[in-house]
Amino acid sequence: MVSSLKGDGRMDYPVPDQEVRVSVDAHSAYTAGGMPQRSWGTFRISHAQDGKLYWGEFTVDCLTTGGPTATVTGRLVRTSPGHPWLTMLEPHTRMGVSFYVPKKGEARIGLSGATKKGEPLLTQCMAPAADAKIVNGGYSLRDRRS
Repeated sequence: MVSSLKGDGRMDYPVPDQEVRVSVDAHSAYTAGGMPQRSWGTFRISHAQDGKLYWGEFTVDCLTTGGPTATVTGRLVRTSPGHPWLTMLEPHTRMGVSFYVPKKGEARIGLSGATKKGEPLLTQCMAPAADAKIVNGGYSLRDRRS
């Protein structure tokens, strides 16, 4: 059984002149139980502000799915030059993103943010509720039970 999540979307960010996008190409293979045996792929979080585009690229270490929902976590592997994360975060920190991808209606995402230097690492396969609307773009989700 395999799950996948693909797409790119702009989230409804509370600061009007800033743009936050999440692109994802994540996959997982399951045997028995609710946790994947193996996950792979990438996701990218981009944040445009003050005329600059900052981005971080992550290697997926977990994709879990259930109906119209998915959670992806990954380790930071690259950033745009001069990104503030280079000094604020530990190398290879983990971040998580949750997705709500209904067949009809409004998709949503939730971002965990990253833990600062010296703080505990986010747990694999964990992310906050998908509470931010997607205002442009979208995602396709294939749940392992589909």
